[in-house]
Amino acid sequence: MSVMSLRIPDEIADTLANLAKATGRSKSYLAVDALREYLAREAWQIEEIQKSLTEADAGDFASADDVRAIAEKWNANAR
Repeated sequence: MSVMSLRIPDEIADTLANLAKATGRSKSYLAVDALREYLAREAWQIEEIQKSLTEADAGDFASADDVRAIAEKWNANAR
């Protein structure tokens, strides 16, 4: 396991300390958990963007009729 040192604003440090106390978890555990979730979400988003760009570069777009059908479906459900 690697060790990393970083500076965080006082308000985040205070929130982290309070949450650690309330949950019985260590500040390190909570920070790693938050970082793990953030990185997974960002990696997923970047992957989806890259897939979308590949589809767009290949000209793989929804037709106007496809878009219209989906809009009509959502509009019908909103009523």
